[in-house]
Amino acid sequence: MSALPIYELETQLVADLRTHSRLVLQAPTGSGKSTQVPQILLDSGLAGDGEIVVLQPRRLATRMLAARVAQERGVRLGEEVGYQIRLDKVCGRKTRIRFVTEGVLLRQMLSDPELRGIAVIVFDEFHERHLYGDITLARALDLQESRRPDLKLVVMSATLDAGSLQKYLAPCELLTSRGRTFPVDVEYLEKPLGDFPVWDAAAAEFERISRQTEGDVLVFMSGAYEISRTISAIRHTRAGSQCTVLPLHGELAAADQDAAVARYEQRKVIVSTNVAETSLTIDGVRVVIDAGQAKIARFDPYRGINTLLVERISRASAEQRAGRAGRTAPGRCVRLWTEREHHDRPAQELPEVKRLDLAEVVLTLKASGVEDVAKFRWLEAPEARSLERALTLLTDLGALDSAGAISPLGRRMLAFPAHPRYARMLLAAHELGCVPAVVQIAALTQGRGLLRRAEGKQMQQDRDAALGESAESDFFLHLRALRFAEQRNFNPQTCRPLGIHAPAAREAAALAEQFLRIAQDEGLDTTARETPAEALQRCVLAGFPDMVALRLDGGTLRCALVHGRKGVLARESVVGTPLLVASEVREVEMRGDVETLLSLATAIKEEWLREFFPDGFRETTDVFFDSSLRRVLAKKQTRFHDLVLRSEQSDKVPHEQAAALLAREVEAGTCPLKLWDNTVDQWILRLNQLTEWFPEYELPKLGDDERRMLVEQICHGAVSYKDIKERPVWPVVKSWLSPVQQQLLDDQAPERIELPNGRKAKIVYATGTAPHIATRIQDLYGVTGELRIAAHRIPLVIQVLAPNHRPIQITQNLATFWKDSYPKIKQELQRKYPRHEWR
Repeated sequence: MSALPIYELETQLVADLRTHSRLVLQAPTGSGKSTQVPQILLDSGLAGDGEIVVLQPRRLATRMLAARVAQERGVRLGEEVGYQIRLDKVCGRKTRIRFVTEGVLLRQMLSDPELRGIAVIVFDEFHERHLYGDITLARALDLQESRRPDLKLVVMSATLDAGSLQKYLAPCELLTSRGRTFPVDVEYLEKPLGDFPVWDAAAAEFERISRQTEGDVLVFMSGAYEISRTISAIRHTRAGSQCTVLPLHGELAAADQDAAVARYEQRKVIVSTNVAETSLTIDGVRVVIDAGQAKIARFDPYRGINTLLVERISRASAEQRAGRAGRTAPGRCVRLWTEREHHDRPAQELPEVKRLDLAEVVLTLKASGVEDVAKFRWLEAPEARSLERALTLLTDLGALDSAGAISPLGRRMLAFPAHPRYARMLLAAHELGCVPAVVQIAALTQGRGLLRRAEGKQMQQDRDAALGESAESDFFLHLRALRFAEQRNFNPQTCRPLGIHAPAAREAAALAEQFLRIAQDEGLDTTARETPAEALQRCVLAGFPDMVALRLDGGTLRCALVHGRKGVLARESVVGTPLLVASEVREVEMRGDVETLLSLATAIKEEWLREFFPDGFRETTDVFFDSSLRRVLAKKQTRFHDLVLRSEQSDKVPHEQAAALLAREVEAGTCPLKLWDNTVDQWILRLNQLTEWFPEYELPKLGDDERRMLVEQICHGAVSYKDIKERPVWPVVKSWLSPVQQQLLDDQAPERIELPNGRKAKIVYATGTAPHIATRIQDLYGVTGELRIAAHRIPLVIQVLAPNHRPIQITQNLATFWKDSYPKIKQELQRKYPRHEWR
């Protein structure tokens, strides 16, 4: 073992961890880091009497690495060296090195926040950037900086942006191993596979290259079904018939997994998922055949869940796979895609925090006491909308209360190693006695589309005859289609005439089995029994409350959804009820416009909503002005979140609210008061200017708010424009002042001023300018100076008019006017108007 490249760093690694508590180790696959570093930590005494916990992203690698280390140390698995994965624990009080999957340690932190007894945590294959690995590292850092300064953290990776990670972990040491690799000759296909089955392509390349090479062969496929087809195809080749051909994936029994990595006298072919990409080193491999695909977890916004679908791997993953052929000698790698296609692949996969739904991890953080997840110590922060989406969903599901704290229901949901949607569905199914059927529904929501649209009347008739009809849920037809496919062993020739996608049915059946095992492990009642349709409908609602929709009316497919969205129910949906829940919401282009299409719908009842989500209901009464009727109305609404389920309208409105709304329309000019004329406006202007001229009087100013209050008084008791149109205005307006104040207003800011000839000129008041009068020149004979009001404080602006009432001069000082301007004006006007008096 000392020949492994990692031992070149042993002395430095031990020295660094004796003086520092954090270390980043960058070492390529095959250097021995996964199996040897935990042993180095134990044998050096760095862990003291404590435990070394090694986090692995995959269950298969977790178990097999533990077995390998136990074998190397000559101990029985489960004693000094053990492992723990979901549903399987082989370790005890004597265990010093424990390999675990990432979620195991995070859940342990919930029950044991100080991780008592753990001395070192090793994060292996960290470059894969799994969500739970990121979160566990952040929680471990917080623990180390608070209650466990003695805790040591080691982060290991084959390829990693070590600089950014070292900065995140600072202060932190960095060690790099060059590893030991041999050159690998990479080959590509000359043309794309197209519809040619990938397993047949792999078998053909195996037959060709096996004659040119030595050593074992590692074939990468995306999943168990593809592996099975590939093994069958290879065994039917001449070269394959002389080899041991074995599968390797996470769903195999432990004995079968061990068989895949064991040594054989004859040539061995291992057909594996991406579990063999990094964590496991399989001795003797000289040839890699890569299908270039993997099942990658990604958030699907259409269904509001994480999905695990087959996608192209990145160029970085392809390099990791090719490197498997060069661990012990020069190797060959055949990629089942063209070189041009290779350049179109993404350089590397996004970290899970950037591509997965965060509801499950946010619920875990809330349970561990993190109040504000946005301020959590993220290695790479998720988008704000991703966090907001997770918080909204958890609140809708009832896992968080209105204050954002985890609820008792949320803690029950946390016990399930599944997305909160499915945890909520399974809990409801347990109560209603329909777990076996609900796990199939859960599988249908997560997989690919099972049924395609019927092509013509004949296919529809054949489908109806074989599968029957139902009106309560689109899922019921899909369930019958799934059972039809299962009974016929997922035969494409049998399924295709009915529009059933056989591979999707196979995936859904496998997912249903996984969900059923989860339910059994959590002690749910999984007894198969006849299930009422309503029970299944209620369970769908329990998992998708954020997709509740209401048809806008009976004659349309258009719907309103919770959270302010609009959508159109798919035409092929069997659901005809007004209230429904859509398990798939996606945007599609329809007639040139982008529409939100609702599918996989299920009919629901309001009483079920109240049963599952009583806190989501509220009764509201909105008072509004109907511009077409020109009256105030009250609309009483029953809402689920913001979705209006029922609405009743009446004109029984509280007087204060009606008056306020009518006043707003009056102010906007849409409902003018007939008796509110210019005289009223001038009265208000007189008052407001007087408050400025005589602040010592402390008169109450009439601003916009006060004006609106007066209008509301005028409108009090009314509900329509007809009621207020001709209402008296002056009694309310003048009540603003006391009799003494009104007299003061009339004296100091009068409506009119008397001129020497006895005529009373109207004074016009305006905001921001001096008050003014407009009168004929003859009315001003005898006025020798200024005209003043407000105890002679305020001079009036005088607009001098000709006999034809057109202005000829604007002045405040008539003495100057008579002296300078009048003589010239008089001559001209006297010629035009000889019959008027001219002095």
